[in-house]
Amino acid sequence: MPKILIVGGGYAGFYTALKMEKKLRAGEAEVIIVDPLPYMTYQPFLPEVAAGSIEPRHAVVSLRRHLEKTQVITAKVTAIDHASKTATITPEVGEPWNIDYDIIVVTAGSVSRTFPIPGVADEAIGLKNIEEAMAVRDRVLTNFDKASNLPAGPERERLLTFTVIGGGFAGIEIFGELRSLASSLLRYYPTLSFDDTHFHLIEAMGRIMPEVSLKTSHWVLKNLAQRGAEVHLDTQLSSAVGGKIELSTGESFESDLIVWTAGVMANPVIRNTDLPVEERGRLRVGADLRVINDDGVVDDAWGAGDVCAVPDLTGGGVGGFCVPNAQHAVRQGKTLAKNLVGHLRGDAPREYIHKNQGAVAGIGLGEGVFQSGRFAVKGVTAWLMHRGYHGLAVPSWERKIRVFGNWIFNFFLRRDIVSLSARENPRASFEAFASRPRPAAATAPAPAKAPAKSLAGAKK
Repeated sequence: MPKILIVGGGYAGFYTALKMEKKLRAGEAEVIIVDPLPYMTYQPFLPEVAAGSIEPRHAVVSLRRHLEKTQVITAKVTAIDHASKTATITPEVGEPWNIDYDIIVVTAGSVSRTFPIPGVADEAIGLKNIEEAMAVRDRVLTNFDKASNLPAGPERERLLTFTVIGGGFAGIEIFGELRSLASSLLRYYPTLSFDDTHFHLIEAMGRIMPEVSLKTSHWVLKNLAQRGAEVHLDTQLSSAVGGKIELSTGESFESDLIVWTAGVMANPVIRNTDLPVEERGRLRVGADLRVINDDGVVDDAWGAGDVCAVPDLTGGGVGGFCVPNAQHAVRQGKTLAKNLVGHLRGDAPREYIHKNQGAVAGIGLGEGVFQSGRFAVKGVTAWLMHRGYHGLAVPSWERKIRVFGNWIFNFFLRRDIVSLSARENPRASFEAFASRPRPAAATAPAPAKAPAKSLAGAKK
């Protein structure tokens, strides 16, 4: 029975395994998926998680629960030697080991791409995983608690100044959602006003959201400006040392929260393999998702998702390749599953081709934008389209019900505004009051004895 090893449990890896479970016959293949996290994150929900509209656990999908026929290994793949068809598995606890395979499927995804800007590595936070979204939410809520006890001044202004770097879809969505969250919080903080909150988005290009038309992007800019958010176009971040934002325009201000959404890059794990990689660090694959090199197809090696340079046969990609987004990763995973099952049965693989049907984004409660060709929808209708599309797109009915339940409850009860920032150090309270053994008392030295007198001396 051939052993298929899937490296990465994100969109592409999860859907590859999920669809293969439905198509494989009993005993036809053994499927193993390896990922350092025990869940797949539905990344389009991260802005709403950060804004408190979706509970964090509802935006992730358990691999073990939903991949019932697939062996799940929670660990990292730290090396792949395809020449010998072995991969090195490194768990968080325990010694690494090698695993043999017959077919390798690389779907390791992407990570945040940053630049060597002073202070970014120390002060900023990304928006690629659920933990980051939770931390952003807790930071905003905690900052409001802190600022409400301070008089007007530099420290309060710093706490209530929030900065997002990057004006793509992810940046605009988190920016709009956080602005919406901050506005809704003001009712609970009578000592704070709308003018006390400051939102800045930094974009190096002359426009935002290249996935939509220029006209639609201008509407988004106007909408954000009306809601008290400032967008800096044609502006680069020069420094973020100590939370002090310095821009290429000469402007500077203090910000306690800096969210980085300015691009992604292929997971660096691909560098520790003997598989062919192109100049941007992505795995080279053909349109049928088989790994290729200069000599043609690499046998028994496949790939999909953000970690791969997948040709865009529609001609709509950047540089001839599919852009790294969920829309492509999900569909590539489904195509890859069909091709793998067909490969086992001797069928020729199909080429991946998908024409973008449009882009939809939520930028706060009741605010959204949708673009398909020249057709655009804005406002509440687009916001409902955004929620409807992603609510139905999240895998499994179990997750769909939980997500829609969140939205329905929040409509009647408002979103939850409790900060759980103490979870970052959950033992702090216990340690502060825990009884500890008393230090051992120092042993007193024995009194020195007087020298004994001789018998002769005593008689004298």
